[in-house]
Amino acid sequence: MNPITSSLPESQTGDVWTPQTWKQKPLQQAVAYPDNGALEQATAHLSSLPPLVTSWEIERLRDQLAEAAEGRRFVLQGGDCAETFSECSPEYITNKLKILLQMSLVLTDGLKRPIVRVGRMAGQYAKPRSKAMESHGGKELPSYFGDLINSAAFTEESRRPDPRRMIDAYQHSAMTLNFIRALVDGGFADLHHPEYWDLGFLGKAGLVPERRAEYLRRVEALGNAIDVMEVIAGRKIDRVSLMEFYTSHEGLSLHYESALTRRVPRRPGYYDLACHLPWIGERTRQVEGAHVEFFRGIRNPIGVKLGPKATPRELMRLVSILDPDKEPGRLVLIGRFGAGKVRQVLPGLVAATAQTGRHPVWICDPMHANTVSTKSGKKTRHFDLVMEELLESIDIHEELGTSLGGVHFELTAENVTECLGGASGVSEKDLDQRYHSFCDPRLNYEQAMEIAFAIAHRMEAV
Repeated sequence: MNPITSSLPESQTGDVWTPQTWKQKPLQQAVAYPDNGALEQATAHLSSLPPLVTSWEIERLRDQLAEAAEGRRFVLQGGDCAETFSECSPEYITNKLKILLQMSLVLTDGLKRPIVRVGRMAGQYAKPRSKAMESHGGKELPSYFGDLINSAAFTEESRRPDPRRMIDAYQHSAMTLNFIRALVDGGFADLHHPEYWDLGFLGKAGLVPERRAEYLRRVEALGNAIDVMEVIAGRKIDRVSLMEFYTSHEGLSLHYESALTRRVPRRPGYYDLACHLPWIGERTRQVEGAHVEFFRGIRNPIGVKLGPKATPRELMRLVSILDPDKEPGRLVLIGRFGAGKVRQVLPGLVAATAQTGRHPVWICDPMHANTVSTKSGKKTRHFDLVMEELLESIDIHEELGTSLGGVHFELTAENVTECLGGASGVSEKDLDQRYHSFCDPRLNYEQAMEIAFAIAHRMEAV
């Protein structure tokens, strides 16, 4: 038997998987590139470039996700709805890292377990759209699918899909990762120095006074705990164990993902080295589709978004394809059901997955199914509904004897006005003040921290 092909997964028809077999399947959210020669040239160039992440980082994340599935860790996954090339700046990257670090500190103290930090960054440049075309003023153009595909400006040139943008996305991802790693290696994420994470407006336009006081109390409590452990151990705790940070994005463009999928020395199979944790979206998880075909063959842990129409039977078939060997840390199931539907859908899905003998990480995404439009057509989300779905998910897992393994948010450290409500009191008339997202509305800094405190309070009692 060939030692190379024997380590590759086989399809249901017996065909050996490769990073290109997805091309034989129906592709949802397909982009019509006008120049196939330019597309082939761009993907060939990508295939020759160094990987963005490493296989040992991916395997380390798999181990941690396996612990999260057992309730021994908790996943905090968050970041922008869609990154833009223009926001690849030191300040913007640092602030996104800071908000995730501050949230993880609150969760660490509240849940008394390590937090797995996963950013929607360094690659979240593509977004699925409900319509392939968009109309304004009687003019119809392709929809904006993210900077990986085209540009947001409503002009014919900007909206034309350009495969060379995949190279730009790779370069911006590499620059973002390089800066994150420099910050981490320099001790920026060291729990000994949480003062590095202050966003400047923490005591001004940031947290209300009582939340700021609670945050500082939790910082002090963790600092004291670290001091005690170091006294007992007789040495300083290595900060490397405290500051791991992983990247994730929706693997929407299979041209991009497959071009960065490689074999690595001394490990079986293929790794998607574009990020640590790619996920399949709600619109692209068809069991006979191209995305499931691609994802079933990579060695990364993989996420799957599940909406309110997901059925137990469908999920059982999906997990059997994506995780045929029932590997710990392989599957991350991300529920996005809506505040009024989570109790109708989630229990059946959890029970069905348990029947298959698999133990995925169950994550709550309370953002996407709670999106609404105002009378003026502005997309927004109600903070109260986001909170309702999140707390209901925690309750359901507790009732089932399972554990919510993490949360998934679209958020920013900026003082935006995109989601309604919360302690910051954003109202519908405030939306136009600082609505900066090109796609979906994000939680602002204060709303994100308020949710972190709510999780800590609720799960302290579990």
